[in-house]
This record gives sequence, structure tokens and C-alpha cells, in this order.
Amino acid sequence: MWDLAAGPFLAAAGLLVVAGVPKVVDPLPLVRALRGAGVPVHRQLVRAFAVIEVALGVWALVAPSRYAAGLVAAAYLVFTAFVARVLARGGVLGSCGCFGKPDTPATRAHLVLTALAALTALLVAVDPPAAAWAGVDGATVTTAGFAVVIGFLAWQVLAVLPTTSPAAIRTTAAPTPKG
Repeated sequence: MWDLAAGPFLAAAGLLVVAGVPKVVDPLPLVRALRGAGVPVHRQLVRAFAVIEVALGVWALVAPSRYAAGLVAAAYLVFTAFVARVLARGGVLGSCGCFGKPDTPATRAHLVLTALAALTALLVAVDPPAAAWAGVDGATVTTAGFAVVIGFLAWQVLAVLPTTSPAAIRTTAAPTPKG
């Protein structure tokens, strides 16, 4: 299963790092998002969870194993549940700050992506690699490249796509006179 799921799993682990670092630096967007979804939290608790998120992502990237994959799956299941809750409540006004942008609200694409990341991590947890980075060869390099592409596309879906929706596009053109 590792051969099939390695690229998406490594992308999911990498996204934990990329999304966790901005929350370590500034946890307030996530604090606001959680409170807006009815989850009372303190800034320091959010920062601590962000540190754990980054550490988990690094661990899963460096030494993918049954335990690392299980925890990555659990993290993405929690993220999926949070996004589902936010969407069910009509969405939050701001974003969680995962990608350092102030305006990346939860979307259905976000929900699908986090659920797929959880599924991929579960597949790796069920059938982990024997030795993930032993004997780096062409296939390993291809898998790593595949993971980078998947991670980049996932970032595009989560951070860029929501800003291109009709509701998010703000026109700066002057109104044209009628008649």
C-alpha cells in the first residue's frame, strides 16, 4: 500500500508542517475560527497544538511508520470534523490562518481534501513502509516529486481557490456609465 499511497501521504504530512508554522507564529486566526465555531480555546493551547502539528508532520516525513500515519490520520479526521462543523453552521467570517492568509475560509473542497488526507494516512497506517527511505532510488525520487506536486495542488485548493470564487473577487474597475 505504501507504493500507492506514499506520494499523497507525504504531501499530507508536508501540509501539516506548512499549515502549522503560521499557527505557531500567530495562533489568533485559528483561535477566532474555533471560537466562531463554538469551540472555546485559549491562544496558548492553540499554539501548543500547532507545535504538535508541525512535529507530527516532520516525523511522518522523516520516518513514516504505522504510528506516525495513524496520528496523521487522526489529525486530518479532526480537521475534517471541524470543517464539516463550520460548513454546517454556515461558515466562519475569517480563516483558520493555516496558510498565513487572512482570507481562506473553509470550503467543501477543503472538506474533501482533508477527508482524503485522512483516508490516505489510514491506508499507510494499515500497511506502512518496511523502510521508507532505505535505498533511495529513482522510484523514491519520483515519489518525493509526486508528493511535492500533490502538496502544491492541495495548497492551491485550500488557500488560493477560495479567493477566486465570485463572492471573493472584488472588482477595482470604475463603474461604466449607462446609456
